[in-house]
Amino acid sequence: MQDWKSNIERLGAPTGSVLIRGESGTGKELVSRALHRHSGRADRPMLSVNCAAIPIDLMESQLFGHKTGAFTGADRDHIGFFQQADGGTLFLDEVGELTLPGQAKLLRILEGHPFMPVGGNEEIRVDVRVIAATNQDLQTYVREKKFREDLYYRLSVFELYIPPLRERGEDIGEL
Repeated sequence: MQDWKSNIERLGAPTGSVLIRGESGTGKELVSRALHRHSGRADRPMLSVNCAAIPIDLMESQLFGHKTGAFTGADRDHIGFFQQADGGTLFLDEVGELTLPGQAKLLRILEGHPFMPVGGNEEIRVDVRVIAATNQDLQTYVREKKFREDLYYRLSVFELYIPPLRERGEDIGEL
């Protein structure tokens, strides 16, 4: 735990993306919040999004927003998570569940490009640090063409692996 604390303090300051890997229940979201607290964005918003909980047909709308009438049921404009987190941090939990089109759009944002909400005609530019987490083996997903290799490398500028508690017996007393 002390090693992680040191890594979190060290990785909080840079602005690059962080990929947190580990089994469910290992504390990936707690680590993401600690990274945000140690960053220069700590006074700005941090949004947490569980990508696995967003229906596939609403993924782009939730992440990037939509305009009224963009699709059936879009009865008003929606500001997406990226725009809501502008200036702060966006934690994408279960990032391996993103659709391939959603991955392509995410990659463009990480490359510094603006995006358009679904049904929009004005580009939006945001300044967001992305912290992503997964319990999946994204390298296997890349080989199986389920996850974009270029996005994997953009997300894993810094990478943290959190082993399960059963492998960290010495931490039990500390916890």
